[in-house]
Amino acid sequence: MKSLSVEQVLKEKKTNDPDSIKELNLGHKALTDVSCLSKFKNLEKLDLRFNNLTDLQGLKSCVNLKWLSVVENKLQSLNGIEALTNLTVLNAGKNKLKSMNEIASLTNLGALILNDNEISSICNLDLLKDLNSLVLSRNPISEIGDSLSKLKNIKKISLSNCRIKAIGSSLKSCSNLKELRLAHNEIKALPTELAVNKRLLTLDVGNNMITKLSGLEVLSTLSCLRNLNIRGNPISDNDKSAKKVRKLLLPSVNVFNAQSLEKSSRNEKHSRFDTDDETFDTHHNKTTEEEQSKEGRKSKKSSKRNKSEEEEEVKNEDQKSKKKKKSKSNPNVYQVETEHKEEDKQKKTTSNNNDDAAEKKQKKTPKEELDAIDDAETSFADIFSRDNVSKVSGDGIEKRKNSKQETGLVRVIDNQDNKKRQKKKTEKNQSKSVVIDLPMELEIGLGGESKWE
Repeated sequence: MKSLSVEQVLKEKKTNDPDSIKELNLGHKALTDVSCLSKFKNLEKLDLRFNNLTDLQGLKSCVNLKWLSVVENKLQSLNGIEALTNLTVLNAGKNKLKSMNEIASLTNLGALILNDNEISSICNLDLLKDLNSLVLSRNPISEIGDSLSKLKNIKKISLSNCRIKAIGSSLKSCSNLKELRLAHNEIKALPTELAVNKRLLTLDVGNNMITKLSGLEVLSTLSCLRNLNIRGNPISDNDKSAKKVRKLLLPSVNVFNAQSLEKSSRNEKHSRFDTDDETFDTHHNKTTEEEQSKEGRKSKKSSKRNKSEEEEEVKNEDQKSKKKKKSKSNPNVYQVETEHKEEDKQKKTTSNNNDDAAEKKQKKTPKEELDAIDDAETSFADIFSRDNVSKVSGDGIEKRKNSKQETGLVRVIDNQDNKKRQKKKTEKNQSKSVVIDLPMELEIGLGGESKWE
């Protein structure tokens, strides 16, 4: 047996005046007697949780108490609490209380918490007009009855894990009820009288015995309902029935069976967006393929245009060369004629020569190299196997122009004859040439025909 003394309390609070103490925390001290607290007349808040108290007789003189917690003691009754008429919060959960008769005089009580006791019936609540929270879960209560008929200001009722079989009209006067917890009972249907509770926000009837959809039809009238739980009922085990229940729910419901309906709707939206993205990707791929084909056609047209432009340039060069031959003032005419004769001799020898070794030894002019690059039928292997691969680049045309400007000579070549001769050469090269192993940098494009623009 461990009792509390006034000296201990005053020493802990570092004061000599018991009237100056308004709050005490005496939890976890294994106390069995607190009769000394009668000296603290101005005490308003008292915490005696986790002790060994068997009654509350020692608190009779603490008439100014407003908040009292005696959770987890060994109380078998609430004797001694009747005089505490100023109490607004009483928490006597997890004791061994058989009844709640002593609370009838606590007219200012706002919250009554008596969970995990041995109370079998709800009673003596008629005068508690300011009561807004009632917690009686895990008590062997089988009926609600008319005990709540006078509690018009009640907002929260918890009767989970009891033995309640029916609600009936017991809540018809609780017009301000916002939270109702009736999980783990034996309820078979929700009564139509529940429609009176228009302000209900949270309803938990999980793990009951509701089997038919008709037992939940009243849900469609609860316009303020936000959180509903029916898990553990036979009706929720069937997917079809669960879907029907969801159809009954108003759009205001945010949480159904402990799952947010907003998240599920977001997931549906995301899945829909994902499918839309897939269709968009396929459409985008098709459009890109069509654009590539169009670009290929445009490239062909551009290549043809380039060839036509080259033909016109060659014709213009022919005309210029003829004029230069006629003019005796030009000192480079004799050089041009001699170079043409030498080029014709070389071309004849190359056309008559069928030997591959002779063709490889023979040097190609920059003009022929550029024509090979511009030709769409020439493969990458043929282009990069030439001796002057380093000279073949995107700026080859500019090099050709620079060479012309440096020498000051004008070369006149018959375009049609050159094309015929080049076709013969490429046919011979394709039939007899061996593909050369290219470095890794030049392996691009070997998978098929390449079109150079």
